[in-house]
Amino acid sequence: MNGLAGRTAIVTGGARGIGEAYVRALHAEGVRVVIADVLADQGKALAGELDGARFAALDVADEAAWDAVVAETMDAFGAVDVLVNNAGIANAAPIEHFTLEKWNAVLAVNLTGTFLGCRAVVPAMKAAGRGSIVNVSSVEGLRGSERLHGYTAAKFGVRGLTKSLAVELGPAGIRVNSIHPGFIRTDMTVRIDPDRLQIPLGRPGAPGDLAGAVVFLAGDASAYLTGAEIVVDGGMTTGIPHS
Repeated sequence: MNGLAGRTAIVTGGARGIGEAYVRALHAEGVRVVIADVLADQGKALAGELDGARFAALDVADEAAWDAVVAETMDAFGAVDVLVNNAGIANAAPIEHFTLEKWNAVLAVNLTGTFLGCRAVVPAMKAAGRGSIVNVSSVEGLRGSERLHGYTAAKFGVRGLTKSLAVELGPAGIRVNSIHPGFIRTDMTVRIDPDRLQIPLGRPGAPGDLAGAVVFLAGDASAYLTGAEIVVDGGMTTGIPHS
């Protein structure tokens, strides 16, 4: 129904956590997945579990590394049908202590890495006359969050980049959409108490809660959707917060 069987996807940050959930969900749909990550041991182990999957070493902020991963994917599978820009980091500090080093680090991965990935796959997608790019933003790409200044700016940037690319690439048959996860229980968020957050569904999200949105955006079921934002946050951004 979703037309994904036999297609090829690159998933950044796919070795563990939320990225691993995306990899497993796409693989279950018959997608040949390239797990692109800096975590070689975990990425190789995951690829070994999934028939047809491959691991590719990738620092998303490295322009040459992106070119190599796309070339490797084309050599192996002859196509890049889907890109999931998932790799991300977070850091936090009050603004007067938020160093330029912190700022540059988070923008390099979360925003520049997304830009480089989109740019790298476009020639192959244009040649095929189709493609789906899924950019992982955040609820912090929809509203502000104290101390997360670089992360918030980067995720707003991902949201904006998604819009401009959707307009530019639509005539080439390439769709570009963003998803906006809320509080998801991962290694990055383990120190945050979800009881401090007002989540209408009453629980933190799990990586698997996001996978359906990625599968939907990757495949033909979303064929007339581009430039869209899918918020997967348990309703966290829906209401006005009260203390």
